[in-house]
Amino acid sequence: MNTPAGFQHRTAIVNGVRLHYVIGGSGPAVLLLHGWPQTWHEWRHVAAGLSEYTVVVPDLRGFGYSGKPESGYDGVTIASDLSELVRHLGLGDVTVVGHDWGAVFAYLLAAEHRDQVSALGVIEMALPGVGRMEAAMQPAPGGNYLWHMGFHSVPEVPEFLISGKERQYLRWFFEHFAFDPGAITAGDLDEYVAAITQVGALRAGLGVYREFFTTAEQVAERSKTPLDIPVVAWGGEASLGGLSLDSVQQVAPRATGGVIERCGHWATEERPDFVTAVIRALVPPTATATR
Repeated sequence: MNTPAGFQHRTAIVNGVRLHYVIGGSGPAVLLLHGWPQTWHEWRHVAAGLSEYTVVVPDLRGFGYSGKPESGYDGVTIASDLSELVRHLGLGDVTVVGHDWGAVFAYLLAAEHRDQVSALGVIEMALPGVGRMEAAMQPAPGGNYLWHMGFHSVPEVPEFLISGKERQYLRWFFEHFAFDPGAITAGDLDEYVAAITQVGALRAGLGVYREFFTTAEQVAERSKTPLDIPVVAWGGEASLGGLSLDSVQQVAPRATGGVIERCGHWATEERPDFVTAVIRALVPPTATATR
């Protein structure tokens, strides 16, 4: 699993679901959230560079080695899982940083549980519910649009077509949406394929897409009360680019950020140095954590 030195694998029952997480370090609390089709593993390089922080990297509900219940894949429910995990660990103010769908859940954690989150980071995601993600899903020449958002939301058909071809399917995403396709190695692909081929994992992971419209409504409703904590948003130049920051400014008008050079969608693995620096700049210097 390439666990960073000093980190441990643990599990907790929170909000009625078993969550697997990796934890290490000491100091201000940082919560790192993965996206689809990944697991905690995508943050391994970043976590290794944050030893002076208490770093918590969970597998989200339905992903990796966490439980895979039949329901609960809307954003508010997953944010509730994370809130309970933070409370379970006895952490103080948390800086939460998410990539892909993890960024949506990070936002909803910050918006729904404002007493727990001191800062927010969004990496390579356009939030649904504010118009930007929806525009990026519209058909475009060459198939260069987020077609999979709609496909993954269809009941039953994606599992039928993907099952038995998980490795080829995931490899297409990791290569097509990358600036540096070599950033995710064959061994890393093995890790993600092993996770998504567990019993119930493909169905569970697609659950976040099937709850797209519910989650979009949740984001839209909470955007009416803008975040007043420090917020940054970054997109890769070969992927979403400035769209990440544009979408986040709809929920946090003072958000800053921009475009990560030499980077595609898989920023935590293509440019872990950049993402680590973003987190260091984001964490309040006077933040504390208890464990």
